[in-house]
Amino acid sequence: MGFVSIVADAVVVLFSLSIALAAPLIGAQSILPGSLYPAPLQDLKRWYVAVFDDYLMAQPPAFLLGVLWLELAFLWPLSVANIYGILAGRRWAATTCLMAGVCTLTSMAAILGEISGSGRATPRLLQMYIPYAEFGVIAILRGLCSRSAPSTATPSPASSARKKRV
Repeated sequence: MGFVSIVADAVVVLFSLSIALAAPLIGAQSILPGSLYPAPLQDLKRWYVAVFDDYLMAQPPAFLLGVLWLELAFLWPLSVANIYGILAGRRWAATTCLMAGVCTLTSMAAILGEISGSGRATPRLLQMYIPYAEFGVIAILRGLCSRSAPSTATPSPASSARKKRV
């Protein structure tokens, strides 16, 4: 089980890093004023739209704008926390992984539903979004099945009193 945990941690860190970079630099360009972004970042978004034929990012529908706000306000900080928490071995990383996984999987369900329902799903576009749905599942499982260290907290006075009576 140790190897599986290491692989899950690596997957979560890599995808969290991609979200931590892409959410504010590329995705947020659809919801924030363009004047906030230098020309190279705007060119990067145009390149991404052209290469992956991502019609959602080219002309975001209303539901995607909500998803992008969710990513920027909620998922982006969680991704940063995941990276730190996993690499530093913090116990709370399981909670942030669970939250990020549920957020990502929910967003991907809406996006993949739109892509497949529109009839405009290209293999390349699906190759871009499906791994994030898989990341959501892995992050949820990592959050639910994480190993927890034994508690080193001092015993409460009530438990000490019960031990003395015996």
